[in-house]
Amino acid sequence: MIPCLRVLVPALILTVLPCAAQFSGVGLPPETQSAIEAIVLKTLAETGAPGASIAVVNDKALFAKAFGDARLQPKIAATPEMRYKIASNSKQIAASAILLLAEQHRLSLDDTVARYLPQLTRAREVTIRQLLSHTSGYQDYYPLDYVAPFMTRDVTAAQILDQWGKKALDFDPGSKWQYSNTNYVIVGQIIEKVTGKPLMDFLQSRVFAPLGMKSVIDVTREHWNPADPVGYAQFALAPAHETAPEGNGWMYAAGELAMTARDLAIWDASLMEGKLLRPESLRSLTTEVLMKGGSGTHYALGLEVATTAKGNRRWSHGGGASGFFSRNTMYPDDHISITVLTNAEGTAAATIARRIEDLLFAPVADPEAGPALEHARTVFAGLQKGELEKSLITSDLQAYFTPEAVAAFASSLGPLGAPESFTAGPHEDRGGMTFRGYSVKAGGRNLRISTFLTPEGRFAQFLVTGSN
Repeated sequence: MIPCLRVLVPALILTVLPCAAQFSGVGLPPETQSAIEAIVLKTLAETGAPGASIAVVNDKALFAKAFGDARLQPKIAATPEMRYKIASNSKQIAASAILLLAEQHRLSLDDTVARYLPQLTRAREVTIRQLLSHTSGYQDYYPLDYVAPFMTRDVTAAQILDQWGKKALDFDPGSKWQYSNTNYVIVGQIIEKVTGKPLMDFLQSRVFAPLGMKSVIDVTREHWNPADPVGYAQFALAPAHETAPEGNGWMYAAGELAMTARDLAIWDASLMEGKLLRPESLRSLTTEVLMKGGSGTHYALGLEVATTAKGNRRWSHGGGASGFFSRNTMYPDDHISITVLTNAEGTAAATIARRIEDLLFAPVADPEAGPALEHARTVFAGLQKGELEKSLITSDLQAYFTPEAVAAFASSLGPLGAPESFTAGPHEDRGGMTFRGYSVKAGGRNLRISTFLTPEGRFAQFLVTGSN
């Protein structure tokens, strides 16, 4: 990617927000803020994305900041007060609206589409749950990652469903998972039929106003503010160019919302805190939906669900509209969320989110790792020469290293010569000591060293074995 040849101007940090989430006035540690800033600036430079607005929630702390440019011609710096189109991140909000209606017994996730829109294909076989989880079979009307000519013309939800909701299903309901924006157009129409209100009016009264999300607009029916960002894209590696938006109506319940990053962070915090949905509804929203036969989908209701490599539960979603990409991720057990909104298509939003995740979930610093590694090198080098470094080992280990044992270590390890590599592996506490493992390569052989260290830093065990 061609880096941006311009100065990126970060906006001010905002840490106190009046909202249902009740963030504290204490922000993230300064070193964490600096690391996040470096991640965003580096990614914008690498990808050529004009700008980004981010919000990171860590328990009761909120860090919100904007970077780069909202507009290139004339150049206008991005600020945290600017709204970005969140596109398909709107789906988790539409799914929550369905669950709010279910709590009032006004509908059920197991209702079929026929109850509300009987004219659609196989409406008696498809449930609301299957719409929300993308297991319905309705064909996606917006699979492309650019605005095709037909999408520049205004459309209504009814017109979308007349064309795509009456096609033959791509598969039998519940038998496959396939992402489809058409599902959420149907969902939006169901909400309007049940409530008797436009979708946005219901969301404002039941979701946004109670949570204090004041910046939210529906881009399908409200004009984009000249003070808000312009959307950009790139042709291959060329500089960013301004994009034309979709015609009115195409986003609807599948991706119609725009807001600030901090308002989406308010949504995240309120969801994790259980302020909007009852516990059973939140479980439905965030529990993976299985296909017929029991295979997983890695998707719940408007949310991707997964577990990180380190075992942290993760709820997330991406969103793409013409000129805008977003990534919103929650870690409910850690009460952390990462919101990244960009006025650019491409990988910037996802890359920033992944890098911030790596930062926040980095292993806890191990101050004893360095000294332990050097001591392990010293003991190993001594054993190669038939010498025992008694100052670094306990009396028990000295007893283990009989003259016969030391001679055997020396005769088998000495000919290997100086190690080509000597790296630390896992460590864990056990028996009042710390287990530390090391991988060694010497003389073409791979070796494994398993040690136990006392709190005083002496080895109580130092075993060397061959390794594949």
